[in-house]
Amino acid sequence: MNITGGKYKGQKIIAPDEKITRPTLSKVRMAVFNTLQSIIDFEDKSFFDMYAGSGIMGLEAISRGFGELLACEKNKDVYKVLKNNFSKYEKENNIKLILGDSLKIAQNSDRKFDVVYIDPPYFSGIYEKSLSSVKDKAGIIILEHVTDVDMSGFKLIKQKKYGDKTVSYITL
Repeated sequence: MNITGGKYKGQKIIAPDEKITRPTLSKVRMAVFNTLQSIIDFEDKSFFDMYAGSGIMGLEAISRGFGELLACEKNKDVYKVLKNNFSKYEKENNIKLILGDSLKIAQNSDRKFDVVYIDPPYFSGIYEKSLSSVKDKAGIIILEHVTDVDMSGFKLIKQKKYGDKTVSYITL
């Protein structure tokens, strides 16, 4: 798996076991960041990857100019792979990787993020809880989902389907 754009374009990332994670396809990553770039300037902005999985979305954000990345991962084996991948970029970037439950981390934080990316395991039933945990802490929220998600209370900016998955951009 490679970073698709920005200063680290083409750099290879080791993917964790695909039985545990489901990396976002490169065409979807490119589309997400192209859409996002039409909405906000990335410079000095913060990106919170609630369910880091492969870590590729956070590394794409850093590569494309985001000033800060917070990534959460609950699975210890996946976290070890992410720690190794992120270590290449930590010296020259503001990157923080946390091992733990992203819902609890978001609920207990008073931090506000410019962009929050929510892509938990499909069919986990935690989309609405995730939205609730960052509702007042996010400028733009991006959801990657295959099922309907109750987004009431949010304003839909854009929604696009890629095969069986949908990417929704929302704000308060």
